[in-house]
Amino acid sequence: MGRLSPAVGCALLLLGAVSRGAAAETIKLGTAKIAATGPIYIAQAKGYFAAEGLTLEIKYVDVAQGIAIAATSGDIDIGDSAFSAAFFSLAGQGALKIIGGQARDVPGFKTFAAIASNKADGAGLKTFDDLGGHVLGNTQAGSAFQYILSLIAAKRGIDLKSSRFVPLQSLPNVLTAVIGGQVDAAVVTGFLAVPAVGRGDAHLIGWTGSEISYQAGGLYVASKTADTRQPMIEAFLRAYRKGAQDYHDAFTGADETRRDQPTADAIAAVIAQNTGQSIGDVKRTVSYDDPQARLNVQDVLR
Repeated sequence: MGRLSPAVGCALLLLGAVSRGAAAETIKLGTAKIAATGPIYIAQAKGYFAAEGLTLEIKYVDVAQGIAIAATSGDIDIGDSAFSAAFFSLAGQGALKIIGGQARDVPGFKTFAAIASNKADGAGLKTFDDLGGHVLGNTQAGSAFQYILSLIAAKRGIDLKSSRFVPLQSLPNVLTAVIGGQVDAAVVTGFLAVPAVGRGDAHLIGWTGSEISYQAGGLYVASKTADTRQPMIEAFLRAYRKGAQDYHDAFTGADETRRDQPTADAIAAVIAQNTGQSIGDVKRTVSYDDPQARLNVQDVLR
C-alpha cells in the first residue's frame, strides 16, 4: 500500500474521532451518597469515564436493596452498594453478577459505626457486649448493617435473638430513630455517625471495622447486562480502577494502614463536593478500597 497523503490521513483521523464519539454512551449508576463511593466521584471529576467514552449519570438510592432491585429491573446499568439479603437472593436466582469490589471495613478505617441513643447509653448500653436484649434500628430485613451486627455478635458470643430489629427503610430514618430514642442502637455509616455523635445527639458504641473485617459492598450488574454489554463494563472498570487507585493512595499508607497522604485534601474535596460533607468529615469516615477494585471473595461466600 502506498503512503497516504496528509489530506487523506487527516480525514481518516477525523473519521476515527467521529466513530469514537458515536460509540460514547451514557450509563446509569445507582449508589448511596457516602464517602465510600469516592472512587466514582474521583473517576468522574478527573475525566477517567470521559476518556473511556462514557457519560456517567448517578442515581442516589437510600437503601442497598433498592439499588439491587433497580439493577435487576434495568432502571440502572450498574449498582454500587453494600451487599444485602436482597442482592444475594437475586444473585442466587441468576439475576445479578458482581463485577468488582467496593468498600471494605477494616481496622483503622471508620466506615461504619454502632451508635446508641442517649437514653440507652444512660441505661448502660455502652459497648458491643451490651447489645443483647435491645431494640435495634435497621434499614430493611437482611441489610448489610444486620450482617455486620451478626458478625460482631458471633465474635463476642452475643445472642441477638434477644434483640429486636426494626426496619425503618432508610439510614436517615434509622439515625432519626436513634436520636429520638425510638430504637436503642443501630449501625450507620460514619458519614452519619460522626456529626450526630459530635453534636451529642447519640453515643458511639464503637467502629465496626475495629471488631471485624469484611467486604462491605461491591459493583454489580444484571446478568443480561453482563452478557450483552461487556465492552461497556470493561470500559467502566478501567475508569473505576483509576479512581479507586487515587482514593486508596490518598488515604492509605504503604503498609495498608489508614494514613493521609499528600493528595488527601484534594481527593477529600472531590468527595465532599458530591456528598455534602466537610473535607474534615470525609477524611474521618473514608473506607478502605482495594486499588484494583478486587473482591474479598471469602467474605462474600460467607
